[in-house]
Amino acid sequence: MKFSLIICTYMRPEPLLKLLESVKKQSLYPDEILIIDGSTNNLTEVVFNENRFKNLNYFLVSDENRGLTKQRNFGISKVNANNEVVCFLDDDTVLETDYFENLLETYKLFPNALGVGGYIFNEMQWIKVEGNYFPKINEFYFDGWKRKDGSRFVLRKKLKLDSNCAPGFSPGFSHGRSVGFLPPTNKIYQVQQLMGGVSSFRKSVFEKFSFSTYFEGYGLYEDADFTLRVSKTANLYLNTAAKLSHFHAKSGRPNKYKYGKMVVRNGWYVWRVKNSKPNLEDRFKWNAITVLLILIRFTNIITEKNKKGVFTEAVGRTVGWCSLLFNKPKQK
Repeated sequence: MKFSLIICTYMRPEPLLKLLESVKKQSLYPDEILIIDGSTNNLTEVVFNENRFKNLNYFLVSDENRGLTKQRNFGISKVNANNEVVCFLDDDTVLETDYFENLLETYKLFPNALGVGGYIFNEMQWIKVEGNYFPKINEFYFDGWKRKDGSRFVLRKKLKLDSNCAPGFSPGFSHGRSVGFLPPTNKIYQVQQLMGGVSSFRKSVFEKFSFSTYFEGYGLYEDADFTLRVSKTANLYLNTAAKLSHFHAKSGRPNKYKYGKMVVRNGWYVWRVKNSKPNLEDRFKWNAITVLLILIRFTNIITEKNKKGVFTEAVGRTVGWCSLLFNKPKQK
């Protein structure tokens, strides 16, 4: 299958170069690489003047097309018409050598797949367990594997607010567990949501769908919005054998206040994409979890080193939640 790779980047020349070096080592190399650069300087462009990569086309976009969702849509418009699959990667990831080979194989195994995601394996330690294992309150268990559960999920369990869906599926009150909670089994799982920075889609998807321009700039949760809409029409999968590492580069991220506000407002937007008319229980649970996460973030001021950043994010979350009373996001 012929495939294109789109990498949207912003002020991250060094992480981007590391990613492209890992692409160069792939057992299956992209037929087209499109770099969509929203940087406000020329440091990323210098990378391509000093380093050459096969099949690569570089685009420096103007203000009109700057921002993650706009850059993705711009990249899609430049994709070779003969290519069948479009892959997306965050600019701070690094691939295992068989990433694309395993990713593309999924489309052959599941001809009904409209999208396939890769698997980030460097962020959590999993332990394989035997038999009918019963997890402790501070553990998450799925498909024969366990991992340590975060304090927020432990508290949600105690308050009966945990997700009642498998990882990658969104409950009626949203706040589900992401595909990051799928274990490293080398299996392929059907999901409703994919992480945008480690995803791929059949090119035909973009004849009907595009990334929403509601998500400006950093574009938090834009991937959840897009994949939830696509999953209503056909199946999406995550292949845990298509492995890569994510290093969360600090450059190019919004300030903590804006980030906190986006977490809540964008989260509300995505919730209503999945469940446009939530019942009373779903409304209560979405708001209860949102308030709980705000309170947890405020208590993190005591335990974390960057106290100012944590406080600023918590304030942003609070302002974002209060703003929903009089200024709810409108779908685009």
